[in-house]
Amino acid sequence: MTRKPGERVLWDIIRGYDSLLVSYSGGVDSTLLAVIAGDVLGTNSRAVFLDSPLVPRAAVSDAKKTAGDCGIMLDIVKAPVLVQPEFIANRTDRCYTCKKILAEVLLDHASSHGLARVADGANISDLEEHRPGLTASTEAGIVHPFIEAGIAKKDIRRIARDLSLPVWQKPSAACLASRIPYGDTITAQKLLMIEKAEAFLACRGIGQLRVRLHGTTARIEVHKEDWGTVLEQHEQIAKKFRSLGFTYITLDLEGYRSGSMDEIL
Repeated sequence: MTRKPGERVLWDIIRGYDSLLVSYSGGVDSTLLAVIAGDVLGTNSRAVFLDSPLVPRAAVSDAKKTAGDCGIMLDIVKAPVLVQPEFIANRTDRCYTCKKILAEVLLDHASSHGLARVADGANISDLEEHRPGLTASTEAGIVHPFIEAGIAKKDIRRIARDLSLPVWQKPSAACLASRIPYGDTITAQKLLMIEKAEAFLACRGIGQLRVRLHGTTARIEVHKEDWGTVLEQHEQIAKKFRSLGFTYITLDLEGYRSGSMDEIL
């Protein structure tokens, strides 16, 4: 396959690492990075999925399956985020705090496997959003090959499609804590409510979605073309959400948008 200049740079960057641990979520970014690292570095690369209550159980299963389908050597490691008071407090620098915690786990895992570097799937499209976690990862020494190569999200999807990766169209995901407003304490119970609510909507044929938790109110964000599905099934959705502990269930009239909780910043 003929590669464009930016893609050749990406392969060369990864080839320049003696060995590499890829922070892996099962999404298109980290899957592509892990596949390229495996192709270029062979057994000197592997991937790690950091498991915690911030991650839906379905995402863990999907990540394992994707790794198996793509031939990625994968480890599952627990990440102790909900024992850190700074993270639970959910300040506006929550992502920075979280990534510092996760970076320590990643670097320890890399060291224990004799891997020289740790990389993540951050790309230049991420630079357009509020991403304090990216700063924390960079400070910890984690590298960002896509950013170094000038690769954007649309490029990643195109390359993944060209490589026939099954996740090339997979919707973007974010940790469950991103559904809770800054200043509201993060608890395992809240995260589980959100996880179950989003899983319920996903099973009803809705793709890209978020359930934001405001006290006991659910604010549902879906693309406008999915509003009809939500409204047609509003009784079943309301009944299910109330059984999960929500008091009020709302549909956001601005539709789905990444990082809507950051709009107050």
